[in-house]
Amino acid sequence: MLGKLARQQDPNVLVGFDFADDAGVYQIAPDTALVQTVDFFTPIVDDPYTFGQIAAVNALSDVYAMGGRPLSSLALVCFPEKTDLDVLERILAGGLSKMVEAGCTVIGGHSIRDEEMKFGYSVTGTIHPQRVLANRGAEPGDALLLTKALGTGVISTAIKRGRAEPAWIDAATRSMTTLNKAAAEVITDGSRGETFAVHALTDITGFGLVGHAREMALASGVSLRLHVSAVPLLAGALECVHAGYIPGGLKANREFAECVVQYDDGIPDDLRTMLFDPQTSGGLLISVAPEDADDLQRALAAAGVPAARIGEVLPSAKPLIQVSRP
Repeated sequence: MLGKLARQQDPNVLVGFDFADDAGVYQIAPDTALVQTVDFFTPIVDDPYTFGQIAAVNALSDVYAMGGRPLSSLALVCFPEKTDLDVLERILAGGLSKMVEAGCTVIGGHSIRDEEMKFGYSVTGTIHPQRVLANRGAEPGDALLLTKALGTGVISTAIKRGRAEPAWIDAATRSMTTLNKAAAEVITDGSRGETFAVHALTDITGFGLVGHAREMALASGVSLRLHVSAVPLLAGALECVHAGYIPGGLKANREFAECVVQYDDGIPDDLRTMLFDPQTSGGLLISVAPEDADDLQRALAAAGVPAARIGEVLPSAKPLIQVSRP
């Protein structure tokens, strides 16, 4: 809907909403720009403390996905009037624990009465204006790396239906409560003096891998090839698909974006389905120069961040996204 409104002419806006980027970037000095984002949602796990952690990690991720450093945040709370306030205290405590881990100070917030509980944050960070990493910028020949496995959407649906196995819940929770901080630091600061030619960056969240890959391809004027066999999946993700634990967001993602995808013969539907799974607090999709891909992958692994090489960037062509199974 924002796209239908008149654009405000402000030369300090370095990144707005034209290319569906993860956060806005606004320059305030020759060497400083603000990175601003907001994100909140309904509970996806039963434990209030864990829900707060996930909400914080998810909101912080958009700053990391621009190459920025989070500085401050404001809590956003929608809470049922008759629900025990101890639940809200645990949610806030969980969120605070991750904000502390990120070095991001919670400086306030706002709450309203709402029959449906919701929680999240508005986060502000900083970045050098010449070091912004956006959706656009991917170049033909670049390698595509992904830093977290897919599957939080289908597993969260199984949790809501009371059908998720403990191992699935544990795997999804670990993923959703892991900050993208370490990965972003390797990408932006290098490792042991190394620097990497990262051309574009985004995080994989509600639109799924294909949805966010589509945004990168359109913004950059390129096409992408994804190797489905290389895409990491959380334990239990395929079992959830087989059992029919398909979130509404996945169906919507597939209806919207599958038209730009061409599959190689023989790719099973369960793997196709996972490419559209909406992620909460997902990983980073990195477009990096091919000569730096292996070194970046090793540096991420040394920082405790497993990263899979899942494809490459192609010159602009149809289809926009090719899915192969080498």
